[in-house]
Amino acid sequence: MSTISERLNTLGIQLPPVGAPAAAYVMAATSGNTVFLSGHIAKQDGKPWVGKLGKDMDTETGKAAARAIAIDLIATLQNYLGSLDKVKRIVKVMGLVNSTDTFTEQHLVVNGCSELLFEVFGEAGKHARSAFGVAQIPLGACVEIELIAEI
Repeated sequence: MSTISERLNTLGIQLPPVGAPAAAYVMAATSGNTVFLSGHIAKQDGKPWVGKLGKDMDTETGKAAARAIAIDLIATLQNYLGSLDKVKRIVKVMGLVNSTDTFTEQHLVVNGCSELLFEVFGEAGKHARSAFGVAQIPLGACVEIELIAEI
């Protein structure tokens, strides 16, 4: 069985530097054996990935943004825990999709994150999930995702 780091390497994923909180919160907090990660917004070239699904962004682009967030979430877990091998299971993912009131594919957008978590963590990456359409996300980002993991 390969380690999480080996799987990331096989997938060609290099974890980025971890971002700092943008306001009055922490990036991760633990209660018992559960780690709660704050929402991470989509970034492209180090800047907020701005757009509104159903207006100026399509589902596949939103899915790519959600995948990019998954990489950032994994980087935050790595930084916070010291080792991704401490993760027993990804328990829950909540995705917020900046979208028009007629866009109905939020679940497909958030699949970008969910699918990568499964690729990286295997069975332990299968999780409960919610995907919501929202009127706006901070800084105009197209997607924001938070994660809960068991350690």
